[in-house]
Amino acid sequence: MRCHTTGIRSVLWIRSDSGHPVELELTTKRLILRPLSINDVGLVTEMFTDEQVMTYAGGVVPEEKIKNKMRLYTRRGGDGCVGVWCVCNQITGERLGTVALLPLPTDRDDTDWDLLIEGRLPEGEIEIGYFLKPATWGTGYATEAVERVLRFVFEDSPLEEVVAVIDHENNSSRRVLEKSGFLNTGIRHAYGEDIPGFRITREQWRARQ
Repeated sequence: MRCHTTGIRSVLWIRSDSGHPVELELTTKRLILRPLSINDVGLVTEMFTDEQVMTYAGGVVPEEKIKNKMRLYTRRGGDGCVGVWCVCNQITGERLGTVALLPLPTDRDDTDWDLLIEGRLPEGEIEIGYFLKPATWGTGYATEAVERVLRFVFEDSPLEEVVAVIDHENNSSRRVLEKSGFLNTGIRHAYGEDIPGFRITREQWRARQ
């Protein structure tokens, strides 16, 4: 699969607190992260119906449900800084997965997409999450994407901290978070259950640079 392009490479949002334009398409040494679009339904379907990918994320999602929710998946809040990015190989353009900044649910088992409102940061904690194709596992892409999003958060957005939660047995995801500077905050309540939590603040991120 290839990244969808519209002919306009730059995707900008305007910070309401400063009036300055900020680039939403993020790049790393190997990756391009761009806002998820309706045209990425094939990627989302491939991942959300893959038992390996969804092992620690509540199990596979029916294809019809994915198609019906794609417009929700492409919503962005906080002037664009909260939402889902499509992770692409910078050289080949292949879609590799997604990385997201979204409101963390506590007592419900899924993101409350209605909280994503243009021009307004969602209340409560913002979590980072990521799904990558199994063929990419072990390549360091997940850490690379997470670290780039954190740089975006703490250099270009008004967010002061980011949290993450994982399944008790998801050691690979734990390593990604620890490599990216997240600190273990112990067991916490999220997605309707008690699971390991992690957090990184702007001050902690800056201390690592």
